[in-house]
Amino acid sequence: MKSYTYFPGCSSEATAVGLDISTRAIAEVLGMELKELEDWNCCGSTPYGSLDETESIVIAARNLALAEKTGLDLVTPCSSCFVTLNKARIHMMEKPQLKEKVNAALSAANLEYKGTVKVRLLIEALMSDITTKQISGKVKKPLKGLKVAPYTGCQEVRPRFGFDHPENPVALDDIVTAVGADVVPYPSKCKCCGGSAVIAEEGLTLELMYRLLDDAAKNGAECIVTPCPLCQMNLDAYQGKVNAKYNTKFNLPVLFVTQLIGVAVGLKADQLGLKKNIVSPNKVLAKYL
Repeated sequence: MKSYTYFPGCSSEATAVGLDISTRAIAEVLGMELKELEDWNCCGSTPYGSLDETESIVIAARNLALAEKTGLDLVTPCSSCFVTLNKARIHMMEKPQLKEKVNAALSAANLEYKGTVKVRLLIEALMSDITTKQISGKVKKPLKGLKVAPYTGCQEVRPRFGFDHPENPVALDDIVTAVGADVVPYPSKCKCCGGSAVIAEEGLTLELMYRLLDDAAKNGAECIVTPCPLCQMNLDAYQGKVNAKYNTKFNLPVLFVTQLIGVAVGLKADQLGLKKNIVSPNKVLAKYL
């Protein structure tokens, strides 16, 4: 059993409840002990950083300082949280004056960030610590015949913060293969879905989503799988609007990779939060559940 400090992120309590539920469920099966970070706060988010970068780093650093006390790696399932927390860590490491300023703010809460905690993305921990071999060894219901478009998204693989290839990431493909499913060709695997820009620029982001959904459908995908809560929400919640705007009939379930793993290792729908998905995966997953 390998232990981690677990940072769920704000999405886990709202738009990505299924990600949190399924993460905790598969962790138990795969031998990962996730100890939720006590009194964690919002990571600061990428939009906040564009308004006041220093203040957003202080907010992120509070989580890092709390996590540092545990002596464990800080693991999050959220791509945005990973980028934000890791960015704050790197900036403070490279800029001593910034770190000093941040610690001055943290001192009001009797906290100090020393720079020792390692920030990791859940999918990277699955690949590096658990490995696809061990995941395959836990599979009870191989997802044979299920055609999956692996959608990594644009954040976690970018050169400064990513662990996978920035243009052709393969970690998600390897996990999909490990649970017995078929990876379909998906050239759009690390293109942007629009993220939170959908709030201000819905028309523009619907076009981005259309391209992603169309690419998956044309290549024969029965579902899309992603590790990112922002990507999942956009492609799931706005699929109906995409259909209305482009006169399409997309009906592609958008699963979290943790949900896909959960189905393969024999967990039930309720244990994976599958009822939280908007485009129902029931038909696609019927023979595996």
